[in-house]
Amino acid sequence: MKKTAVVICPGRGTYNKPELGYLGRHHGDKPALVAMMDGHRAQQGQTAISALDGAERYSLSTYSRGDNASPLIFGCAYGDFLSIDREQIDVVAVTGNSMGWYIALACAGALSASSAMNVVNTMGTLMQDSLIGGQIVYPFVDESWREIPKLRAQLLSKVEEINRQPGCVLGVSIALGGMLVFAGNDTALVELKKMLEPVQDRFPMRLPNHAAFHTALQEPISQKGKSLLPPALFVQPDIPLIDGRGTVWYPQACDLNALWDYTLGHQVTCSYDFTRAVQVSAKEFAPDYLIVLGPGSTLGGAVAQSLIALEWDGMKQKADFIQRQKADPLLVSMGMEDQRVLVSG
Repeated sequence: MKKTAVVICPGRGTYNKPELGYLGRHHGDKPALVAMMDGHRAQQGQTAISALDGAERYSLSTYSRGDNASPLIFGCAYGDFLSIDREQIDVVAVTGNSMGWYIALACAGALSASSAMNVVNTMGTLMQDSLIGGQIVYPFVDESWREIPKLRAQLLSKVEEINRQPGCVLGVSIALGGMLVFAGNDTALVELKKMLEPVQDRFPMRLPNHAAFHTALQEPISQKGKSLLPPALFVQPDIPLIDGRGTVWYPQACDLNALWDYTLGHQVTCSYDFTRAVQVSAKEFAPDYLIVLGPGSTLGGAVAQSLIALEWDGMKQKADFIQRQKADPLLVSMGMEDQRVLVSG
């Protein structure tokens, strides 16, 4: 009997130094996909994706740029989706984190591979060219992934406090499991960092080459994207999609103009609730697997934390999740070799 799966597509920040060469290692059997992406980049006068992936050295300044990172991650993730063994796995829904929504549209069939590449590359380039504001990540769970009482409310209160200061614009960019990703202008981010106590040796973490995604500051990017990417790119999906509000878009029942408008409007300028997307995926589709596409495996923690917040299958902390994974894996990260084999053909 086939296993059911919800596929989760990664966002920015997942192609890092260990992932250099990921596309070549795992998707050398998909020359048409790579040629399509390289052809699109050539038309734009941009470095080929195969050249970026095949470089000898990784440079943060090059690979964290939106115009490079976005299409690289798309190619790796979409290639992973094509590698899922559909004889053994029944994909019942698709969702994604932030930029991963664009990849989810391709996986679900709402965008063709070439249209998705156009959307990903266009939006990544627009973001990089403008680079409006930035992002800071901060957890409200402890190292056992248990929520720290009242901390989330306190963090949201700090956002309100900072927004009352002259020249400050700040909001929650992404609800990411046990973390909040804050986004705003530089003035607001400086104030936020002053207020946040350093924890876990790495937070608060300012994300390099990230703009104030999913805030009203991105309205100019939304308008440019809509002018360059017409509704005609979108078609009815083959697989249900869960967006960044937790809304489900069902096959043969989508208002395609609304899907286009959400993708290049609300999804760009309003907060993205990845936690809710994961929780709706679990509750509505009850899959045997949650498959996180590569590259990288950093999204796995946020997925697990989203399930722990529901006390899904009795899991209340990190140790429960680890025990469940050992006994009967629920989360499969294709960026990890030992887990990839569970679902790939």
